Amino acid sequence: MKKILPIFLLAFVGLFLFSCDNNDNDNFVDSDTYSKMRDVTGSFTNANSYAFSQGINIQSTDVVLVYRSLGDAWQLIPKDQYIPNVTGMPTGRVFNYNYVFDSQEVQIRIDDPSFDLSTELTSSEKNQYLNNQKFRIVLVPASASKNANGVDTSDYNAVIKYYGLDDSKVPVTKAN
Repeated sequence: MKKILPIFLLAFVGLFLFSCDNNDNDNFVDSDTYSKMRDVTGSFTNANSYAFSQGINIQSTDVVLVYRSLGDAWQLIPKDQYIPNVTGMPTGRVFNYNYVFDSQEVQIRIDDPSFDLSTELTSSEKNQYLNNQKFRIVLVPASASKNANGVDTSDYNAVIKYYGLDDSKVPVTKAN
C-alpha cells in the first residue's frame, strides 16, 4: 500500500497541472473596454478663469489625449501658443493650452500667460485663440495603452488608426 499511495498522489497532482494551463485566454477579446472620442467646444474667458470642463467616465489608469482643432488638422495639447504681431513676428506674448483630468472630468485650460489675456488681445486674436475653441478628447483604455508604445500620440491620424476609431461620428458637447 505504501508504494501505491505515492503513485496515486503523483497522478492526482499531474491531473491538475495539465488541466490548469491558462492557455485559454490567448483569443480573449475585451469587449467592454474600448477607446472613445468626444468633441467639446468652449470659450476661454476671464469669467471662467480661462478653463472649461467636460465630464468623462474612465478607470483611474486609463489615458486621456486632448487635441485642439486647427481647421482641417488636430494639434495635441499641451501646446505653447505664441501670438505673432501683424507682420508675423513673435511679440513675447505666449500662453499654454493645457489640460488635467481624473476619472470623472477633463479640464481644458490656459496656463502661464505672459500677458493679460483680457486686455492685451485684439478682438480678432480673441476669436482665433479664445472664443469657440474646439477640442477632441480621446479616451484610451489602460489595457490598450500598454501596447501603444509604437504610436506617435502627437499624430492624431496615427492614433485613430491604431485604436480603430471612427472620427466621422464624434459626439459634440458645448462647454459654456
